Amino acid sequence: AAATSLASGGAAAAGRWARAGAPGGRRAPGATVALATMTAEPGEAMKESSSAAEGAGASSEDAWKFDLVRSVGEECQTEAELRRLIEKKPNFVLYDGFEPSGRMHIAQGIFKMINVNKCTKAGGTFIFWVADWFALMNDKMGGDMEKIQTVGKYLIEVWRASGMDMSRVKFMWSSEEISAHAEDYWGQALDVARRSTLARVKKCCQIMGRAEGSLTAAQILYPIMQCTDIFFLKADICQLGVDQRKVNMLARDYCDAAGRKLKPVILSHHMLLGLKKGQAKMSKSDPDSAVFMEDSSEDVERKIGNAYCPRVAEGVATAADSEESMRLVDDDLMNPCLDYAEYVLFSREGYVFEADGQRFETFAALRAAFLAGELDEATLKGRLVAEVNALLEPVRAHFRDNAEARGLLEKVTAWRRETLTPTSSLTHLKLPSLAEVGSPLFAVFAPLPSEDVRLSDVWAVLQRLRSAPEGHKRVLWLEDWSSRTLGCVGGDDQCIVSYYELLLHGLRSLAPELMESVLVCWQGKSILEGPNDYWTSVINAGRKCSLEDVRASLCEGESLEGASQVVAALMHVADVLALSGGGVPVSLCGDAAHEGLHALAARYIEGCGMAVPQMHTAVVSALRLQAPGDGLEADTNLCLTDRDLDINRKVKKAFCEPENADFCPPLAWADALLPVTGSFVVQRKEENGGNLSYTDFASMQADFKSGVLHPGDLKPALATAVNAALGGVRDGLKSSSALKQAQKKLEAYAKKSQKK
Repeated sequence: AAATSLASGGAAAAGRWARAGAPGGRRAPGATVALATMTAEPGEAMKESSSAAEGAGASSEDAWKFDLVRSVGEECQTEAELRRLIEKKPNFVLYDGFEPSGRMHIAQGIFKMINVNKCTKAGGTFIFWVADWFALMNDKMGGDMEKIQTVGKYLIEVWRASGMDMSRVKFMWSSEEISAHAEDYWGQALDVARRSTLARVKKCCQIMGRAEGSLTAAQILYPIMQCTDIFFLKADICQLGVDQRKVNMLARDYCDAAGRKLKPVILSHHMLLGLKKGQAKMSKSDPDSAVFMEDSSEDVERKIGNAYCPRVAEGVATAADSEESMRLVDDDLMNPCLDYAEYVLFSREGYVFEADGQRFETFAALRAAFLAGELDEATLKGRLVAEVNALLEPVRAHFRDNAEARGLLEKVTAWRRETLTPTSSLTHLKLPSLAEVGSPLFAVFAPLPSEDVRLSDVWAVLQRLRSAPEGHKRVLWLEDWSSRTLGCVGGDDQCIVSYYELLLHGLRSLAPELMESVLVCWQGKSILEGPNDYWTSVINAGRKCSLEDVRASLCEGESLEGASQVVAALMHVADVLALSGGGVPVSLCGDAAHEGLHALAARYIEGCGMAVPQMHTAVVSALRLQAPGDGLEADTNLCLTDRDLDINRKVKKAFCEPENADFCPPLAWADALLPVTGSFVVQRKEENGGNLSYTDFASMQADFKSGVLHPGDLKPALATAVNAALGGVRDGLKSSSALKQAQKKLEAYAKKSQKK
């Protein structure tokens, strides 16, 4: 991905989660199989080290680099991996992200500058992920991208003025990078979701006092996207705060699930306490909870002068007590003045604290003197004020003397005084191919891929397409990206595409005239026509939908276990929103697995004030050759790529009791064939009554019930009719190298799955 360096002046992821086609849902096989196409692994240039003892033989230069980088974090996962990284890849990459949303406090400014300079001094390149697109989705700065990017440039100027060494620092803007590399980014996000359980992702949600039933679906999306950032940026080290530890550890768990040997190192820095009693961290919404980078010297003196500063632990309850602590080191004292001294002052190399003739070369010595009463509160605070003001003075001077920087500050300051109201426009994917139609749409959602293209699925799609009302434009929607995140056919993109190509070939061969009138829409290609709009609509839908809403949209008997189910459900809402955004009436038609998802989308669209799509149910015959639960799936379903002998064998074994028309799969198949063949012929010897020819199902059903049509005659006739109908399909498979390759892909996947 292209990066913009500040030095050069730039600023500019039984049911849908289960096996597709399985009774009771859309469960996808091979959920842990590696994705065929994946972005490069973190530390791709670093080779796996030997099994020798950690650190053995490391040079003195590597040792001091390790110590310097390690000093940045309150925790490191893991030190052994960090040491190997520095030894094997001297030009390692670190990343942190920030959302341009307003002010910068001293932890994000001075403390971050100190940490970045340590990392770059040791040879690292530090990438700041400027999350301007995410700020836009979160309606920061009134949802105005120009204002958001201006704030981002202002924050970069603060770091420049604070003393951050910009020679090895890059700022990458999410709005530019994700848009330019949408397929890579969102493909990675879908894979993270596929390999992550919902329970694991929920651990990343720092939501105080929120029961599971009140979680929004968007709160599941955010950790998935943050995890994706790590791999998209090819970061070797995640250098964020302890508060982000859980989502960074999710990235390491993902590596285990995906079989990636090289995991990102997690280097989590300390979270500075708020200045008031009981504040576990600083808050941008409380001006007196922290020193901010644009504070005047008087502000600093007032804030630190009023700061909580105990000598003995007072058992203070903090706002973080109801959730996992923001710190990994026990600190009963919770003294923010000492916290500033340790992390803002003593984090600098070679720093010495001097006050009233006393000299402290380590924080431990300073703390001991304060607790013993050898250093009083006034002296400690007075020196803190002087030191902090000295650190902030270059920033003040830069914004006073540099015209460009001063202009940025004036804009940001003015906006801070305003009430910025987000615009109320509804964002959704716009599809030019649909905008040209002009007539009502009848959208049929194709089944999710499985290792075989079942003829029953082909016929079901044809039946649904034929059921479109007069005057409606038929649309066939292929959910290839949803299939990827749900793990259909192992989440392998090539297998998914192969399934749909074969499905389309079957549809076009069996009903060419009908398919000429059908607009086929590939979900992935449609998304890439406007990825930012599409994923914004996904996240907006997630804000309005709770996890319970998603759970209610699943098939009967399907449990909500995977993060991918949440992502796929919201993608379905975004798909329907895209179909409904053209200003014409829309009808939705799909299998049983889509009914709840259609209803979820309809409720959301109604809440947006748009015309609600109509739900259309087409009666589709059950074409499995045995009763549910009986027989092997491979033997009880006719498949598009079956040979003559396969069809003959399967039909011969089909359940077919004489005169039992209530459940007779061969009879149901004959009914399904009639719209394609026009007639159904049963060949019999003259002594058995001669041939029978049917042009309507009622006559055939009546003859079967009365015994005129016997199973022994029906089955051979059905096998002959199916093989005849598949003639064009087979001719196409023989003549097309692309279809041959698609068939081989699915067969190879099926063979591989059987070995597991």
